Amino acid sequence: MATLKEGTPSKAAVIPHAAAAGGAPRGAKGGRFSSPRSRRRLLGLAYLAPALLIYAFVVLMPAVQGVQLSFYHWDGVTTATWAGFENYTGFFTDATLRQAVTHTLFFIVFFSILPIFLGMVSAALTARKDVRGASVYRSIIFLPQVLTPAVAAVVWKQIYAPEGPLNSVLTAFGLGSLTRGWLGDFTWALPALGLAGTWAAYGLCMVLFVAGTQNIPGELYDAARMDGAGPVREFFTVTLPGLRGQLAVVLTLTLLGAIRVFDIVWLTTKGGPGTSTITPTVVLYQRAFSNPDVGAACAIGVVLALVSLAVSLVVVKLSEGDD
Repeated sequence: MATLKEGTPSKAAVIPHAAAAGGAPRGAKGGRFSSPRSRRRLLGLAYLAPALLIYAFVVLMPAVQGVQLSFYHWDGVTTATWAGFENYTGFFTDATLRQAVTHTLFFIVFFSILPIFLGMVSAALTARKDVRGASVYRSIIFLPQVLTPAVAAVVWKQIYAPEGPLNSVLTAFGLGSLTRGWLGDFTWALPALGLAGTWAAYGLCMVLFVAGTQNIPGELYDAARMDGAGPVREFFTVTLPGLRGQLAVVLTLTLLGAIRVFDIVWLTTKGGPGTSTITPTVVLYQRAFSNPDVGAACAIGVVLALVSLAVSLVVVKLSEGDD
């Protein structure tokens, strides 16, 4: 058996020296947070902390309070009473709320599907060949995006007025029998607001789609034309596949706009005449402020938030699946 020579340090004596030479243990002073990468991470969190605190105070805390209040009956003054899921079942039992949901489906057609279709057509026409004056045309169509919803609502309220431009044009062309107070008509008030929404959303859809077509390589169009593709086939084989990203963005924005539409309805008809143009957001506003039932209003807000989140996730998943 080998023996240690005198003056030779043992293995047990060497280990502490190695530990001392290797640095302090993980988590000790000057260890875990002493590296430049860790310091940069902490510095980034320090910069984000004020914004995160403000976001939590302004958004997250009210959201949590809203979910909590949705399970109570409360008029904003007296003591709240437990309601359970009664405020949520109102979507199935309340006739006004059911009608508001059906109007949302109607607005989806005019605020989302129709503008997307028109934007796609405009993009396809300008992608196939240069159109003289296209920039002026795009600027005019995009103009509604520059206006605030309040201004757009006032403009359309004047257009649809009994003595407004629309009835004046109809009278000038001998169609006076068709004139009416459009926003006061139980049958035509909802389509009239829908057309106003199409006008407002069309410009955004067109600009995004036109920008997307400019990123599609011209060689793809040349190849399609060499194969004898006409405008329709060229659209479905080249233009549409190249606009998947823009389509996902536009679909998300327009669907959320249709679900949460409020400004143009409230500033023109306030949900009337009767309840012919009422929407869930108008019902929410009325129950929160006009005839206070804060719990029911919070329940409507929670449902709209969940539906908006679900729509966004579905559109993102579909776009990723296509890719």
